[in-house]
Amino acid sequence: MSVYDDYEMTIGVECHVQLATKTKLFSRADNDARDKDPNTCVGIIDYGLPGMLPVLNREAVRLAVKAGKALNADVANVSRFDRKHYFYPDLPKGYQTTQMYQPIILAGHVDAPLEDGSTVRVRIHHAHLEEDAGKLTHFGEYSLVDLNRAGTPLIEIVSEPDIHSAAAARAYATELYRLMTYAGVTHGDLYHGNMRFDVNISVAKKGATELGKRAEVKNLNSFRSVERAAEYEFERQIDLLERGEKVVQETRGWNDDKQVTTSQRSKEDAQDYRYMPDADIPPIILSDEEIGTIQADVPKLPPEYRAEFASLGVDGSVVGKIMSHQAYADIVSTTLSQGSAGAAKRVANWIASSLSTDEAAIELQTPDIDDLLTLADMVEKAEITSNAASELFNALMNGAKNPRALAEERNLLQVSDEGAIAAIVDAVLSDPASHKAVEDIRSGNDKAIGYLVGQIMKQSKGQANPGLAQKLIRERLG
Repeated sequence: MSVYDDYEMTIGVECHVQLATKTKLFSRADNDARDKDPNTCVGIIDYGLPGMLPVLNREAVRLAVKAGKALNADVANVSRFDRKHYFYPDLPKGYQTTQMYQPIILAGHVDAPLEDGSTVRVRIHHAHLEEDAGKLTHFGEYSLVDLNRAGTPLIEIVSEPDIHSAAAARAYATELYRLMTYAGVTHGDLYHGNMRFDVNISVAKKGATELGKRAEVKNLNSFRSVERAAEYEFERQIDLLERGEKVVQETRGWNDDKQVTTSQRSKEDAQDYRYMPDADIPPIILSDEEIGTIQADVPKLPPEYRAEFASLGVDGSVVGKIMSHQAYADIVSTTLSQGSAGAAKRVANWIASSLSTDEAAIELQTPDIDDLLTLADMVEKAEITSNAASELFNALMNGAKNPRALAEERNLLQVSDEGAIAAIVDAVLSDPASHKAVEDIRSGNDKAIGYLVGQIMKQSKGQANPGLAQKLIRERLG
């Protein structure tokens, strides 16, 4: 038994979600800085120049209200902005505009599915609107400042400390990503930091009544790094405690190359930021009717898709891969509504087999649903093999059309003419090279039939229906 088994980790996650607006939270500067030169998507408000006055982006408010529905949370009728003061090179104003005391999104919850089929419910304390800071890139003894990100509208989703394993932390981060992207709140480009996770982790002896000192691992931008950073911190903090040392409350960075966390700075308390109401921005006032109208536009969310897919009889890993991208979930859902559960199950399995990971979905063409139904029907009628079906599906996902014509063009259609196959079966059975397999089958070794079917497939150039070939072999051998 390991010493680690005596301890339990407790995790809370703060997730920064960049909102998919055209302009920034308080300025008209371009909000999409991907592939742009540094400091080119910045306005006078983002620079914090004297005399600047912010104007709130209405679309950011609308997207925050949509996020509230995805988080199973109430939206505040009245929310207000505050100034959070700190001095850092990537924050020219000397304060960040945020919502400390009256956030726009109130308490909610997220049910994150785990690999074993169970779920972990993570309560949401709140989520608030705020502006992002710029970005610092460090080079040894100096740093470069890029303010393209300064003023980008965010919602920061703050969870309760309801997570007690690294795997559950990853599951929660993954589900948040799905909820926010499906709701249309964010583009969800993890590489460019559209969603970033701060993982707060502490350890304590199992059964302890108080939580341990927490460390906050900042700016994780992949589900894998959330899990691995939690695993590393769990062991690091236990090792300190076992040596009689103390865990320091601090912020730490994650070195993905070395798979370790490193100390950055001690963690400030709320009073250190000297929060004060922002007098330049009026309160956000939303009626219940306005909130309802905005949330009526939220598309189908992951829990609704999962409820639909329960009838397919596929395992959790297949559902997880389908859910990695909303387009895939829509394909399966539409196939189910226009076809049958059997057809949708085949499509689900084809999608899952074409993906290598559930973390970064592959951008493919959206095939015509009628083509998918035709392909599923061809499999149902044994017109093509499963391997041929996979080949045709991949072609459809890359923009091809008309699977039947494509199967004919590629010579993938199976021959189900009993007379034609019977002639091949008779030729194979009479071949001296098949005599041993024939005798083995007659002696009760049923596995030997695979050799005969293989020879038939070879002579038919892969076009014979293997099920029909096997049936004819059995009839002839009694």
